[in-house]
Amino acid sequence: MNQGRTARASIEHAKEHERVIREGLARLYPSLTNPHWLVLKGRREIFQRWIADIPGEQLYVLDIGGRIQPYRPLLKDRVKAYVGVDLSVSSSLDVLARGEELPFRPGQFDLAFCTQVLQYVPEPAMVISEIFRVLKPGGHFLLSVPSAYPIDTGEECWRFLPGALRHLLAPFSRVQIEPEVGSICGFFRTTNACLNIFAKYGWLRSILRYTAFPVLNLGGALLQRMSGSSNAQFAVNYSVLARK
Repeated sequence: MNQGRTARASIEHAKEHERVIREGLARLYPSLTNPHWLVLKGRREIFQRWIADIPGEQLYVLDIGGRIQPYRPLLKDRVKAYVGVDLSVSSSLDVLARGEELPFRPGQFDLAFCTQVLQYVPEPAMVISEIFRVLKPGGHFLLSVPSAYPIDTGEECWRFLPGALRHLLAPFSRVQIEPEVGSICGFFRTTNACLNIFAKYGWLRSILRYTAFPVLNLGGALLQRMSGSSNAQFAVNYSVLARK
């Protein structure tokens, strides 16, 4: 009996792990039918460029909100240890903890990720302070936050603009902020996001996924490129690279 339960538990764990991996890859390499394709694609390209310039081959990495860990594959074989921290359990999670109270000693990590998490945290400065504490001198921090987006859940607290990000990240020696998309793509992404919210029925969302979403994604990307505009007043999402 015990062996049977153990075998079933192992099978369920394997299925859950496969699901988590699929979800992570869907965020890293989103389908054109994804209403968030524009920002996810932009974030991946920015992170790829920044990670390529981060020195080191045996990195100790921390992922806050690391239930899915979509950006882990970008590090390839450069990881010595990868620690995922979250309040939601998953098969990839290593530590169940709050970002405001990280159970690690100072100067333990070379690189930290925190993507699309801070908007849910009542005191984001506390998370930033903890990340700064556990990074090694010269360590790097990759952050992604929304600046304009419809309310997703009642737990959300914030949207972030570059001025606020520079204030929060003031302890770091160097901070680089980039919009994940420009204003044109921001408009098209927001249109897709609103359609996705308003389409309450699964069948309607499925229709949009194979009609409106890809058309708006491609239209936004094409118009942004054709215009040559660098306007980012409606950037909707920002990526940040900070160095301790």
